[in-house]
Amino acid sequence: MDRRSLLRTLGLPAGAALLSVTLRGPADKAVASPLKACHPENPLAALKAGNARFIALEQRLRTIKDSARRQQVLADHVLDNCHLGAMVLKEGQAPWAGIVTCADSRVPPEWVFDTSPGDLFVVRSAGNTAFDDAVASMEYAVSALGMKLIVVMGHSGCGAVSAAIEQDPLTPLLTQLVQPIRAAIPQGLQDLPQAIRRNAEAAADTMVSKSALLASAVAAGDLQISSAVFDIASSRVTFL
Repeated sequence: MDRRSLLRTLGLPAGAALLSVTLRGPADKAVASPLKACHPENPLAALKAGNARFIALEQRLRTIKDSARRQQVLADHVLDNCHLGAMVLKEGQAPWAGIVTCADSRVPPEWVFDTSPGDLFVVRSAGNTAFDDAVASMEYAVSALGMKLIVVMGHSGCGAVSAAIEQDPLTPLLTQLVQPIRAAIPQGLQDLPQAIRRNAEAAADTMVSKSALLASAVAAGDLQISSAVFDIASSRVTFL
């Protein structure tokens, strides 16, 4: 019996799914800590699988015109995922992946990777660069929370990368923001998709070059740092 059927059989509301770990997926396994009940064995594979689910959901929703039916499909989809409820999350956090991505409102990592509260440790800033606070945040997640994966994710049509290419006059703070993007892009490159890829790859590399802690974790095999690009039109994440 799946989670939805069980809730309906017991006469419980859908919100009851958020009170504890769900009964599906990794939560079925015995774990040392409730905070790790939803941890996948392979975080990178889990992100890829989550994005595939998100794409399938988006495609399905496009075919549904009735708003009530759309809401039901979304609710059922959420209930199918492994969740840690508030009573578990109030005790702490143990995210299984870190995402450094753009502040663009069209790029919500938790949706893009079909995850739940407590799964991802996210840092967002226009242009998804490896600025000092982003690197420090990931150092904390790796050293204090035991996180094993960091993904730097750019996205299609990134305004910050476009501004870096165009060389238009910017405010002093915006100039400072796009400086690492300009440093990552070969001089004269005008192809925006290629520049977005290069920027994500450079930010992933900078994570290691800026941080001895992250570099040591990578060298020891305790941490993987990857880069990716999210295509808004297709909802697909391509790992580089």
